[in-house]
Amino acid sequence: MASDWIGCLVSIHCGPTLGVYQGEVSSVDQTSQTISLRLPFHNGVKCTVPEVTFSAMDIKDIKILEIRKSSTEVPKQNGPDSSSTLTPHGGRKDKGGGAPGNSAPLMVPNKTEPKTQEGGVSPVPHYSKSYGERHMDMAVQSKGFRRRHNSWSSSCRGPNQATPKKNGLKNGGHMKNKDDECFGDGMEDVLDEDFDFEGNLALFDKAAVFSEIDSSERRGSGARSRGTPGEQTPSRYRHDENILEAKPVVYRQITVPQNGMKEYSTDSGLVVPSISFELHKRLLAAAESHGLSLERRLEMTGVCASQMALTLLGGPNRLTPKNVHQRPTVALLCGPHVQGAQGISCGRHLANHEVEVILFLPNFVKMLEAITSELALFGKTGGKLVSNVKDLPETPVDLVINCLDSHENGFLREQPWYKAAADWANQNRAPVLSIDPPVSGQAHAVEAKWSLSLGLPLPVSEDAGRVYLCDIGIPRQVFQEVGIKYHSPFGCKFVIPLHSV
Repeated sequence: MASDWIGCLVSIHCGPTLGVYQGEVSSVDQTSQTISLRLPFHNGVKCTVPEVTFSAMDIKDIKILEIRKSSTEVPKQNGPDSSSTLTPHGGRKDKGGGAPGNSAPLMVPNKTEPKTQEGGVSPVPHYSKSYGERHMDMAVQSKGFRRRHNSWSSSCRGPNQATPKKNGLKNGGHMKNKDDECFGDGMEDVLDEDFDFEGNLALFDKAAVFSEIDSSERRGSGARSRGTPGEQTPSRYRHDENILEAKPVVYRQITVPQNGMKEYSTDSGLVVPSISFELHKRLLAAAESHGLSLERRLEMTGVCASQMALTLLGGPNRLTPKNVHQRPTVALLCGPHVQGAQGISCGRHLANHEVEVILFLPNFVKMLEAITSELALFGKTGGKLVSNVKDLPETPVDLVINCLDSHENGFLREQPWYKAAADWANQNRAPVLSIDPPVSGQAHAVEAKWSLSLGLPLPVSEDAGRVYLCDIGIPRQVFQEVGIKYHSPFGCKFVIPLHSV
């Protein structure tokens, strides 16, 4: 009985993982519960192997697409739309077994009986080519054209589609004719003809087309130029020209009353001049008189400096929840002045961002009120406060922030604690960030890699490293009060790099 199904075209559904296979049955082994297909197609694509064998455990459903002509006799009827129901011995293999069993009736459509030809011989009824036969015929075509067929056509349906009953003209012969028109072999003759690229290209006269385009542009140029009398509008633009006119860019948007000072430029080319310490002091005093107090300025400086320090420490690549075992370490060297208070504010924000901060501040009997308030807030972060250089780490840290220098109290550089802290910073191999460094006339005890200036830069020396500028929130009219014509160079940032001009 198993040999009766050899040569039939079947569709085997193996579930969503393996998909649907179609092909001709080449062997059925009842002992091992397997079935083999010759020249198989997988989900509508021809397989690279000549034969595929399936186990009964992998088969979800089997549908017979075409029965071998010798195994079943097709009865003839006189109706144009009649159909006969054939029940083979075993056309469907259950999921649990491989032996043929009871199967659903298979609908085999019948064509109208053809007229008798000369000699009294009735021709064999013509059936449309199945899915597999059409692909096998294409493999031997001389031109080698590749055709794509719909794997879910009427001759091959998916596992979730039942075989439609072809009763009547509407669901039978009419639908079959539509399938033949859509998926039949009528397009093979058209595909056999090569497309003549050279002949079609010769029909296109490029010179005539471009001359017509040029003449239309010349005719339209007069109409476009009538908008403004005497205006000459070019008919063509280069690739680097804009149709809309733009105002020229002014790169010197900040002017200061003092000439001959050192100048810097931003990444966008804007010129940022430096100012003297006296003018910078007047600018901060004017801002404080309008409400920008020292506490607000310290907070703004601490935020900008901590943002820059976090970027230098690695930013999101270093400060992640998965990297808690490698928290960065920052050593803050602060003096008993306003610049030291700015450093303490920066350390507080760094500690809030899970950075291990070690703050060095020498012991003094009387401290500035700003330093006292900043120390009280820093103590709530869990950061470490030391007053002796010996308590600083002996191993290199990730970053050293220098706030030892003051713009006014130069005598602090002669203090023992200052020299000891400067020597420790120079011996430690960590990079140094200097916040609000002194002007170029004063010597730098600690060689910095980066420097952060406030509002407008001071003319610092080359030992200050690469200069950055931070926005501390001074309004434009406050700049105008001290004689500075000011337009913000920061754009969308609060900290920008400056380059020497």
